Amino acid sequence: MQQHPLQSHAAITAFGAYVPDRILSNNDLEQMVDTNDEWIFQRTGIKERRIAAEEQFCSDMCFGAVRDLQLRYGVVLEDIDYVLVATTTPDTYFPSMAARVQAEFGIPASGAADIQAACAGFVSALQLANGLILSGAYRKILVIGAETLSKATDYTDRSTCILFGDGAGAMLLERREEGAFLASYNLTNGSNGHNLYRSSLSPTIAGVPIQTNSLIVQNGREVYRWAVTTVPKGINALLERNGFTTEDINWFVPHSANMRIVESICERTGISLDQTLTSMQQYGNTSAASIPLSIDLALKEERIKTGDTLLLYGFGGGLTESALLLRWTL
Repeated sequence: MQQHPLQSHAAITAFGAYVPDRILSNNDLEQMVDTNDEWIFQRTGIKERRIAAEEQFCSDMCFGAVRDLQLRYGVVLEDIDYVLVATTTPDTYFPSMAARVQAEFGIPASGAADIQAACAGFVSALQLANGLILSGAYRKILVIGAETLSKATDYTDRSTCILFGDGAGAMLLERREEGAFLASYNLTNGSNGHNLYRSSLSPTIAGVPIQTNSLIVQNGREVYRWAVTTVPKGINALLERNGFTTEDINWFVPHSANMRIVESICERTGISLDQTLTSMQQYGNTSAASIPLSIDLALKEERIKTGDTLLLYGFGGGLTESALLLRWTL
């Protein structure tokens, strides 16, 4: 039987983002815990973060990002046939945030699922969406990365409360002859998952005792060591396996965890900081939302151009890494 290549490819056709109005600055945190602006900025690169209002939750971040996508690109949402939301801080475990988006925007017939891969979530959701479109089963998928990490932050712990913020980004993917997805990469080290977690039910992870108060717990030293060691290896593996070099990349978009981590990754891979897009200075660590928020800032500054090659690299809780090489098709 003659084989025919798939003719369906996923292209980026719209983009949007949202952050709440309230700003929590480093100076504000000085009034809450034993810290100061200089200490925070030197260690993290963060100056401020956006915090959801008391009555705002993850679903509201999703809605805001999708409305921004509609406003900027004038797209029709009624014919979307799948919604994927990457988040670690849903309003409810079910109904999913994707189902909430479907209801809010009156999408009549779509699949809906939440993806839980922490800071690698948005990239993981893009990978899944691309696979669904390549299968030929779906042609228009809405992917959202959204978090309200402030709802899960211990504001008495100065080592973690300085990091996290809230926000969302949304990307619309549609079947086209020329797609955006060039290559992907994934790696997981589940044996070290207890170094970064948020628990609600089990008192242990693989026998290691953990807190069960639903707040984020992080062993910063171990997570830092893991990230600066494995992410550069992952970048090199992705590029080498697919015939690319760092010179082929216009923009590197890592998860905005900590500027010191990003600087170390760039130093070890030879990627210039000048071609690296981050969002932590303005928004802090927003987990699944950090990569789309970085893209949003760059789009507003007219830095990303149609045809540019972007390397997206999410890494975090799991411990999980997800990467994509994309051609920007907007």
